Amino acid sequence: MYKGMSILGFIPARAGSKGIRGKNIRPLAGKPLLLYTIETALASGVFDEVLVSTDGDDIARVARQADVDAPFVRPPELAGDNIRGIEVLHHTMAWLEERGRKSDCVMVLQPTSPLRTAEDIVGALGVLLERGADAVVSVCKTEHHPWWSNTLPEDGCIEHFLRTDVPTNRQDLPPFYRLNGAVYLARWDFISERDTWFGPTTYAYVMPRERSVDIDTQLDFILAETLIKKKDCTTE
Repeated sequence: MYKGMSILGFIPARAGSKGIRGKNIRPLAGKPLLLYTIETALASGVFDEVLVSTDGDDIARVARQADVDAPFVRPPELAGDNIRGIEVLHHTMAWLEERGRKSDCVMVLQPTSPLRTAEDIVGALGVLLERGADAVVSVCKTEHHPWWSNTLPEDGCIEHFLRTDVPTNRQDLPPFYRLNGAVYLARWDFISERDTWFGPTTYAYVMPRERSVDIDTQLDFILAETLIKKKDCTTE
């Protein structure tokens, strides 16, 4: 129990990946990508249970070797490229409820965010409690301000690329944030029948960009590995 709440740590890790083959167990700085999220979840000390949902035997094996349960094979209809993450969550929640294992809250930790820390997990829970929130979603500042972005016409002319009221100095731009995919937290009853994390009682947990790498491409792997090695060097 964390401050009187039972909390499920949920890690969705399917076997297929369009961009990078076997992404979730591909080695990153010497260990499977999935293992970073498992170790961080366990290190946080807040979860009554950590569970992995997967359709891959190799992924389930990595989870079990790290003392985390992967109690079922995810159905094929929930393992495709176009399946929304919340559908996978609802499947697992229903599976648990059928076995009398309903929690007060559930936190989704995607394995593609290996740089999130145990402190981020605790910090998101802090926002939930401090705000009296029903849900908390992690964000970080945008790398490039959206006011300096636009679509292009067919001929590529950028005469009107920038709005006339956009400040020319970066320091004068208002801060913008983006979802970083690292933490999705909600009270069980709030999310159990909803198809979105967002509502009037959803709040942001702000993370720094250096912990917000979301592994989707080979370049993301290189960036994450560089940051991990740099961190390891500074802590030796």
